[in-house]
Amino acid sequence: MLGRRGARGRGLMTVPAALIYVGLMVVPVGYAVYYSFTEYNGIPSQTPQWVGLENYTRIFTDPTGDMHSSLWVTGIIAVVGAFGVNVIALGLALLLRRTTPFTAFARAVMFYPHVLSALIVGFLWQAILGPQGAVNNLLTGSGRSALPFLSDPGWALATMIAVIVWAQLGVQLVLYLAGLQAVPADLQEAATLDGAGKAQVFQHVTWPALAPTVTVTIVTSVLSLLKVYEVVLGLTNGGPGDATQTWAYEILAVSFANNKVGLACAQAVLLIVVAGILSFTIIALRKRAEEGAEALS
Repeated sequence: MLGRRGARGRGLMTVPAALIYVGLMVVPVGYAVYYSFTEYNGIPSQTPQWVGLENYTRIFTDPTGDMHSSLWVTGIIAVVGAFGVNVIALGLALLLRRTTPFTAFARAVMFYPHVLSALIVGFLWQAILGPQGAVNNLLTGSGRSALPFLSDPGWALATMIAVIVWAQLGVQLVLYLAGLQAVPADLQEAATLDGAGKAQVFQHVTWPALAPTVTVTIVTSVLSLLKVYEVVLGLTNGGPGDATQTWAYEILAVSFANNKVGLACAQAVLLIVVAGILSFTIIALRKRAEEGAEALS
């Protein structure tokens, strides 16, 4: 009897959290899915008109190519950005793993960009790297030519990826530092005593122990890069042309701004599906790699 009451009490304690989750996540996503099958301009007095798969068809057969371009840009940012931020964060974590006054200060400095709003990060680097920014003013003042950080399509995309990596580096660094703290020190010492070098210790001891952390950092970085919007808005506003126009920017600043709510919801639903597929794929591939490593050992 007491066991049933206890289970019932624990179940009731989850009700507020479940209601909040349903209200803030399930219901909005449900409305987005519904509106994605309609022609709707967002005006409350107007009734959404059911159009079936027309919005999804427009995404894949976009005659202007803007949606396809934004998908391409988002894919480049997700792949290159996730690779860059994880490689740099892991390297820095290995350098800063020992706690000293200097490493503690360095960790705080590197985490600080994450505290800033992503929009502020975009405005900050726009003021530094823009055509009239601090760097180009210094270059022209010293008699040199200005660099097209944000005015050339190729430069602008590379610059934006670098800024995004800089902004997200702190979180991944903290995750890798936490993962390194969980690596058994006795295994590392035993490998060193057996004559293994630093590279061998990392390959055979540290890297396998970091497997769960690597999975988390890759998934979180890819998901955050798929929905980059604020940095784009503050740094390039999608330009020059559509060179830095991401999928999230296309949804919020183009489709919604032009009262194409049905199309925007279809784009958002597609983004959710892609993010889910990528997340499960990364986790499955990582799990298979871990099982293969365990079988070999």
